[in-house]
Amino acid sequence: MLFAIFAQDVENSLAARIEARPAHVERLKQLDSQSRLTLAGPHPHESEEGFTGSLIVAEFSDLAAAQTWVAEDPYVAAGVYAQVTVKPFNNAFSAYKVNS
Repeated sequence: MLFAIFAQDVENSLAARIEARPAHVERLKQLDSQSRLTLAGPHPHESEEGFTGSLIVAEFSDLAAAQTWVAEDPYVAAGVYAQVTVKPFNNAFSAYKVNS
């Protein structure tokens, strides 16, 4: 099942993001190599350097597995995220539709 992971950054998260990014990206590459990653990316600030959060859509066996994956994310350990919400996601319409 697909899950959407909505993460909201703490204020002034850029330095912590930069430091934790290689490990964070490595985990995303692992999901991708398993054909479980649908999309991932940050939400940039509209008017300043840095980011306000992230969105990841990936396949997990269930909500608990998705939440466990999030809890082990390097951005969580580095204090980048103030809040993370994980919800089931239905890819109802996409040019790159997965799990139709």
